[in-house]
Amino acid sequence: MAYENSDPGADDPRVALKILVAGGFGVGKTTLVGAVSEIRPLRTEEDLTDVGAGVDDLTGVERKTTTTVAMDFGRLTFADGLRLYLFGTPGQERFWFMWDEIAYGAVGAVVLADTRRLEDCFGAIDFFEHRRIPFVVAANCFDGARRYSAEEIQDALEVDPHVPVVLCDVRRRDSVKEVLIALIELAIEDSVTATPAPLPAHPHR
Repeated sequence: MAYENSDPGADDPRVALKILVAGGFGVGKTTLVGAVSEIRPLRTEEDLTDVGAGVDDLTGVERKTTTTVAMDFGRLTFADGLRLYLFGTPGQERFWFMWDEIAYGAVGAVVLADTRRLEDCFGAIDFFEHRRIPFVVAANCFDGARRYSAEEIQDALEVDPHVPVVLCDVRRRDSVKEVLIALIELAIEDSVTATPAPLPAHPHR
């Protein structure tokens, strides 16, 4: 699948898809959107303050100084006319009430995982499983963190075997693109194999 940068005034794409980027606090969602977006990303970041010290768990992300309080937004267009609109969700549990609104109309999601604190992505996995939204797990390979195979991560998360687990570096555009392509392929596969709804009973029977 070819990739291109396009300006905001480009012609409308043949297909436009909404993609969510979710996961725990400080896992790299804002960085992922910024790395791949062809436009300047919309960000709603605020400085961390002492007020949230007893609410937000900073274990493993002690050097983080900002947090997303609404969403991140970016755009990516492929040369074949496919355009993705990326919506990064806030990671803290106190902001999860916004997820249903953000998720409306999404064809799939990327669940970012940090192998040093895998439990932080369980909430996102549960959210998409319960709503039957296709998702892939993208393990962000942080510098200095122990490396695990995709199979080891899948086993630890206990996700369905058909859910792809992709190792990635969210700072690299090509790496993020591979994650998004895996998600698109999964969404297409799910749409083809989905069981059609039964026909309604004839009113005169």
